[in-house]
Amino acid sequence: MTTHHPTIRRLVYGHAQLHDCLAFADANNAAGEAAEIRALAAARTWGEARHVQMTHLWNPAGPDYYEPEDDCADDKPFDINELDTVIEGNWPRMVTERAFGLLPKDLQNRFGKRHCTAHNGDYLEIPTDHERELVAALRERGYELSRDDELINVLDGRR
Repeated sequence: MTTHHPTIRRLVYGHAQLHDCLAFADANNAAGEAAEIRALAAARTWGEARHVQMTHLWNPAGPDYYEPEDDCADDKPFDINELDTVIEGNWPRMVTERAFGLLPKDLQNRFGKRHCTAHNGDYLEIPTDHERELVAALRERGYELSRDDELINVLDGRR
């Protein structure tokens, strides 16, 4: 008997270094999000950073958050690691948190453990030794998966 899966979910996953566990992202958006993170990280001045176009994420250096009058003149050197939202861990959002919206609840409970952080909310810790069994269970349910550790870590703010 063949199981029909009307909507195939495409996921990318990998080893998230920050929490030393598996993390998952929507494969349809992951590369675009990573490109936006890299583009902002590559900005050399506040003017460049302010003008990085975002379609998947919000720009924490954008005009809605920092103005030239705020000691952020267009020609002033820019360092993504000096942004309050990056320092506080709010941008980009934790890649390990995404599993709550991407993985079936029963598999979250079976393979992962919910952890609370003091400032950034909950994340799902999925030990790397569960990879084979979890990936097989997801594929049985019609998910398409690919592993890309580098992409997962860029999504987590590691450039």
